[in-house]
Amino acid sequence: MSGLAVNPTRMELRRLKARLKTAQRGHKLLKDKSDEMVRRFLSYVKENKRLREETETDLAEAMKSFTLAKAVMSKTELAETLCMPARKASVETSMENVMGVEVPVVQIAFDGAASGVDALPYSLVSAASDLDTAIEKINELMEKLLRLAQVEKTCNMLAEEIEKNRRRVNALEY
Repeated sequence: MSGLAVNPTRMELRRLKARLKTAQRGHKLLKDKSDEMVRRFLSYVKENKRLREETETDLAEAMKSFTLAKAVMSKTELAETLCMPARKASVETSMENVMGVEVPVVQIAFDGAASGVDALPYSLVSAASDLDTAIEKINELMEKLLRLAQVEKTCNMLAEEIEKNRRRVNALEY
């Protein structure tokens, strides 16, 4: 271990004691920040898991309905049926501060009906009923998908910040 080149004076001793006190206080603050970031990270991870499971289940149901519709309809009929969107979506993004980390916040707004006959971009006569079900489920799924993306990005950003903070704490400890 290399020592510091220190002048043996009272002024230098006082300066070193103040520096040590500041380092100890900084270490405690960083440790507290790290603990709180880990706590919030774990809550985001739980939410991420819950959202992912719900989304995967809903998406599997929607894809099942879509596959059934695809089996009943020809490829060109399906393409013609789905070529026009029924409603427009606008996505707004902003940033939120979570423990000193700027994380994205995504909000989606739809123009038009969310469900029912108005939400379908085609004539009910020309398409299979399974296609109706698939489109309704996918419309419901959009908000969950965006929320899932937001939570996953937040988890990634918090994990990086926790790692940086851990390095700082270790540097002050050792």
